[in-house]
Amino acid sequence: MGFFDMFKRKDMGLEIKEYLEKGAIVLDVRTKMEWDQGHTSGAKHIVLNLIPLQIDEIKSWNKPVITVCLSGGRSGQAAQFLRNNGVEVINGGPWQNVDQYL
Repeated sequence: MGFFDMFKRKDMGLEIKEYLEKGAIVLDVRTKMEWDQGHTSGAKHIVLNLIPLQIDEIKSWNKPVITVCLSGGRSGQAAQFLRNNGVEVINGGPWQNVDQYL
């Protein structure tokens, strides 16, 4: 799912809920400063440009992943990279999208 696909999807909330029910890890890819201003409780934090260096750690979670950021752009990039590397992942968009279901 690309960044703009997020706006076309009517069932994004349903998909987020399904992933959470499967025990998905919420992965916030914003900067440390953004993270410190607020984030989903229990989320993991790996800045977007460090995702390729942390791919083995992410795979070791053995769980689906919901990527989040401020607007959905960076989380979309992270989701695409993770998907291309064999991780079951969706782009959750802004972190508040996921936070509302927890």
